[in-house]
Order: sequence, then structure tokens, then C-alpha cells
Amino acid sequence: MTSTPLLLGAPSRVPHGGLRHRIRSRPGLALAYRVAVFVAGLLCIASGLALSVLPGPLTIPPVLLGLWVWSTEFAWAQRLFRRFQVKARQAWQHARTHPVSSSAITLGGLVVVAVGVWALRHFEIVARVRDALGL
Repeated sequence: MTSTPLLLGAPSRVPHGGLRHRIRSRPGLALAYRVAVFVAGLLCIASGLALSVLPGPLTIPPVLLGLWVWSTEFAWAQRLFRRFQVKARQAWQHARTHPVSSSAITLGGLVVVAVGVWALRHFEIVARVRDALGL
């Protein structure tokens, strides 16, 4: 494998003879591919963060997708994604063994979100913030 600049971190391992191995054998193409993967992952994560202003779990899927995209090319993201997978499996196992407490926590979160949405509408907080900012 040829050496490419490590501006974006060390590359993840890829099977010999595969498409990504052939891409990495061309230094200019390898760097362009890594930059494209980084930008694609960044767009997913940025969209997830932009969705964080909405109620509900809409933030999580785009952020995970971006992390997964990064993990296909960057070793640091691959390590982070594996750690997340372990934590997710542990959380799922805990939820399966403790369904009552997990349900209570989920229900409590939904109630908090519902109260927050109600408060935003009832007290017209968005309109007040817009007026305060002059928007």
C-alpha cells in the first residue's frame, strides 16, 4: 500500500484486491476518496446535529450513519464505532433484562419532550426569542 498523507488519520484496513485497495494504490485518487468519505460523513453528522432542535430521536440515525461512513475509511472512527456498538449492545441487553425500568425511563423521556413542546407552544417561546433577536 502506498503512503498517503495522514491529514485525516490512519486509514482503516481493507481487503487486498478489493475496490478500495485499488483506489488506495493511486495516491491522488486515494486522497480524493478519503476527503469525499470525510465530507459525506460530516454532512450526515451535521444534518443529525441540525435535527437536534426537533423533538424525538431524529438526531441519532444521521449521526450514526456519518460515524459508520467514517469508520469505513478511518481507523479512529472504526475504533469509536466499535465502542459505540459495544455500548449499544449492553444497553439493549439491559433493556431486555429490565423491561419495567427501561419502559419507565422511555416513558419519562417522552413525557419530558411532550411537556417541553407544550411549554414552547403555550408560552410562545419561539416567537419571543425571535422578537428578542430581531429576526
